Amino acid sequence: MPRGDMCLKENWQKWSNKHQEYQKQNPFSNDTRPGVAVPHWGQDDYGRPLQGSMTEQRGKDAHTHVSREVQVLCEVIRNIGEPGDGGGKRSGSSGDVITVEFGKLFEHYVTISNKLVGILLRARKQRLIDFEGEMLWQGKDDHVLITLLHNWD
Repeated sequence: MPRGDMCLKENWQKWSNKHQEYQKQNPFSNDTRPGVAVPHWGQDDYGRPLQGSMTEQRGKDAHTHVSREVQVLCEVIRNIGEPGDGGGKRSGSSGDVITVEFGKLFEHYVTISNKLVGILLRARKQRLIDFEGEMLWQGKDDHVLITLLHNWD
């Protein structure tokens, strides 16, 4: 057998052995050992990837990326929006705020990202912006005001 084939076989066997050991610790695998602790709802590690795993790193990278997009969204609203009175019933703010219609924001932001509505929902969850309704639709909701709740300079 050529040396390259032997190396490939050895690497495959190493991976297979490692995967079998992992499956013995995986609480969702049929190969789980009886003594393996299954995480329960309410525990700190429930629903979270293993520390140091690639899955954990991908999650952290995604969080960083979305946080940057939210920051860019707020900057765009600040740049293209107009001062408002902050008297909106949902904003909870009594000071000056910046508002922009969804249609105007959509037309401007589409050159930056195709994920505007998702980023708007994330920014609202973080209480950085507010708007009426649960979801915004292009065309139908073009006149809905998006309110930037915090105008940091």
